[in-house]
Amino acid sequence: MGLMSSRDFDNYSSLFNLMLSLVKPPDLLIYLKSSIPNLVTQIQKRGREYEASIRLDYLQGLNDRYDEWIQNYSDGKKLIINVDTVKFEENPKDLSHVIDLIDGQLNGLF
Repeated sequence: MGLMSSRDFDNYSSLFNLMLSLVKPPDLLIYLKSSIPNLVTQIQKRGREYEASIRLDYLQGLNDRYDEWIQNYSDGKKLIINVDTVKFEENPKDLSHVIDLIDGQLNGLF
C-alpha cells in the first residue's frame, strides 16, 4: 500500500514469523467478512474520532488484503462469517446459527 518502508515491513515480517514459530495456531480462526458500506456503518456506530478520517480507498485496500489472506490461510480450521447478512450481535437466531457453525467446526457435530 506504500505506507511502510521496505525495511520496516521486513522487520515486522521477521517479528511476525518469529512469533508464529513460538505459538500454535488457534483451534478455529473465525473471520468476519464485511463489505465496505457495512464496515463504514460499524465505524460510525463506534464513534471513535481517530477512525472517522479513514479513507475509503484505504479501507477497501485493507479489506481486499484481509480477504486474500483468509483465502490462503492454511494453518488450521477457519470459519468465514458474512456479517453483512449474519447479524449475530442483533439477532438471537443468527447468534444461534453462528454458535452451531462453531460447534460443528470444533466438534464435528453439524
